[in-house]
Order: sequence, then C-alpha cells, then structure tokens
Amino acid sequence: MVTRRKFGREFKLEAVNLVTVRGVALAQVARDLDVHESVLRRWVKESNSDPAHAFPGGGNMKPELAEIAQLKKEVAKLRMERDLLKKAAAYFAKESI
Repeated sequence: MVTRRKFGREFKLEAVNLVTVRGVALAQVARDLDVHESVLRRWVKESNSDPAHAFPGGGNMKPELAEIAQLKKEVAKLRMERDLLKKAAAYFAKESI
C-alpha cells in the first residue's frame, strides 16, 4: 500500500519561492524536492491566486470556504425551523375548524 505524503505549509511556500523568486526551473525544483511537476505547478498556481491564504492545512479552510460552510449550516437550520412551523400551523389550523 502506498501512503500519501503530506507537505507542510512552510515546505510548499519554500518550494514556490524557489520557482517564483529565485527563478529556479520548475522541473529542477520538482526533481530536487522529489515532488511531481504537476503538484509543484498546482502549488505555484494556488500561491499566486491567493498568497495570504494559500495552503491553510491542518483541516483549516480559507476564510471564504469557512463562511460558505457556516452559511450552509445556518440555511439547513432555518429550513428545519420553517418546516416545523409549517407543520405546527397545519396542526393548529385543523384544531380550530
């Protein structure tokens, strides 16, 4: 069984730094660090798109994704409350007839 390697935020940032700041060829950095080129290319792309929040790691989400997850939970809760109120209204409407 092949285990998946995990790389920390600092490792990824340093690898991206080698490519973007120091100008070392992506293929060379990938060989030196024993990382596939496509993985390193994805790290560079992710770092360029949002440098402050790139590679949150440890189960953490980017702020936008965390907010979306929180809003989805809130929507689910509000739907449950709405359905409960609909059922209660229907129940009390039957009793008043």
